[in-house]
Order: sequence, then structure tokens, then C-alpha cells
Amino acid sequence: MRKHWWATPVLAGAVMVVAACGSSAPPAASTHPSPSAAAKANSAANATVVIDTRTTGIGTVLTNAQGHTLYWFSIDTPAASKCYGACASYWPPVIGTPVAGSGVSLPKGFGTITRSNGQLQATYDGHPLYTYAADTSAGMTTGNGSNLSGGIWWAMTPSGAKPSAAAASNPSPAPAPSPSSTGSGSGGGW
Repeated sequence: MRKHWWATPVLAGAVMVVAACGSSAPPAASTHPSPSAAAKANSAANATVVIDTRTTGIGTVLTNAQGHTLYWFSIDTPAASKCYGACASYWPPVIGTPVAGSGVSLPKGFGTITRSNGQLQATYDGHPLYTYAADTSAGMTTGNGSNLSGGIWWAMTPSGAKPSAAAASNPSPAPAPSPSSTGSGSGGGW
């Protein structure tokens, strides 16, 4: 018995050291965005997006201010985008409040939906709008008619209709990303 008299004080001391070390951890990082990050997100959500038109090989389509074709996704709803994650990297959403460009007359209405991250996405004729990453220059329409993940992508026309069948015979449809490269996120879709 005499040999183990030191065990109790040593164990008590060890517990105190472990407890003291555990309490010296740095505080957890805040999950709230910094005021500057919140201000940037708010200003991006309130940005105005100019929508123009352009004559292309598939007819007249809506474009952004840089002349890039705008698209809509057949499985979206007027209230929700189904394109998040990897989908949104191929088909970047048009973020901001849409307005018609100078001298552009568009018969259908503009609007916005709120994406899962709080950003406003522009809509036309009830369809959330996107650009296509493979359209690397103004006037390209390589995404028109692409059938990806249970939905078809169409170039947005001023009438809101799909491009005409004759004009929609796009000689170089967009390549479909492999299923392994698609992501998922809120809203479904990819």
C-alpha cells in the first residue's frame, strides 16, 4: 500500500492539466458574415442586369450586356431554380434585377426569384435566366437544346417560346458533363 500513495495526487493533477488545456482553445469562428461581406452580397442582389437581344443562327435571343445568350432550364419553376452546385458552374445564373436595354422592346415580363443563398436571380416570362460557360463569345448559342439531368436548356427568345424547330437545329450542341462531375444542392436538379 505504501508504494501507491502518490497515484491519487498524480491522477488529480493530470485531470487538472487536461481540463486547463481544454479551456485554452481559441473561440469558435463566427458563422455570421462580416459587415463588408454582407454589404457586398446585398449590393450584388440589388444590382441591375441589362437584358438585350441579338440575332443569332437560331433566331433572335435575349442576351446579357456582353452579348452572351441567356437560357432557361425546362425543369425550373417560376418560383425556383433547380440549378445549383456543379450545374451553376456550367450554367451561371443571371444575378440581379433585370431591365431592358436601351431601345429593346420585350413583350414578356421581367421578375426575380430568390436563390437558396439569398441572391436575386433574373427571370423573363417566368423562367429563371442563365448564361452558358461554353458560350465564350457574344452570339454563341451552343447550349440551346442541351439535354442534361432530366431537363433541356433553351435559348430565351423575346416571345418566351423555344427557338423555332428550323432555327433550333444547332450543328454543335453543348457537350453534357459526365454524371460524376455534377453536384447537388438545395433545389434539386444536378
